[in-house]
Order: sequence, then C-alpha cells, then structure tokens
Amino acid sequence: QVQLVESGGGLVQAGGSLRLSCAASGRTFSRAAMGWFRQVPGLEREFVAAISWVAGNTYYADSVKGRFTISKDYPTDTVSLQMNSLKPEDTAVYYCAATKVFSTSRYGSKLWDYWGQGTQVTVSS
Repeated sequence: QVQLVESGGGLVQAGGSLRLSCAASGRTFSRAAMGWFRQVPGLEREFVAAISWVAGNTYYADSVKGRFTISKDYPTDTVSLQMNSLKPEDTAVYYCAATKVFSTSRYGSKLWDYWGQGTQVTVSS
C-alpha cells in the first residue's frame, strides 16, 4: 500500500511563508510526477504545482507562479512545496498527490492516483 503523508501546514500572516512536505512510504510504486493540490470547502480540488519525477521539470498554477516552489528529494522520497508571499486566498487544505501518467493536460485531480490526507494552511489578513 502506498502512503503519502503531508506535514508543515499551519497558520501564518499574509506575506509570510510556509513549507509543506510529503513523504512517500509503503510499497515501491512508479510515478511520473508528484504534485500538490488544494481545496476550499464547496469548491473542487485544484491543481497547485507538480514536478516530473525523473526529469524534475516543474509546473505551476498561474495563481501561485513566482511565489511557490516545488522540489523533490530522491533519498528521502519526499516532495516539498515552499510557499512565499502567502495571501489569504491561499487558505485551503493542501493535498500531496502522485500520478502514474503525467502531462500538462492532466491537472485534473481525478486523473491522479495516490493522495495524502491533507494539511490545513490558513493565511490571515
């Protein structure tokens, strides 16, 4: 069984920073990419950022481009999301995810295969 465990969420003031981490564990699994999504109650889960697992290419939603940075670490099988210049509209539950097939046309959350339990990020104004 594959497990993705997020950590690092919390409460921060607007303009501040947080770093989310996601550790993969359990059985070895192949993945084309890992990424982060976020969800606000009543809305669909939306794509935030992704990183291709072999090449390390990065992809971002327009709303976070220039403020968020996704990175990966092979030895620890971890993916991280550095979030700077946070805004109140970044408030959401953030989910780590992995997918066996990835392209820039596959940002929809239903196309991703593995999910973490989510971590709350709250940005106060």
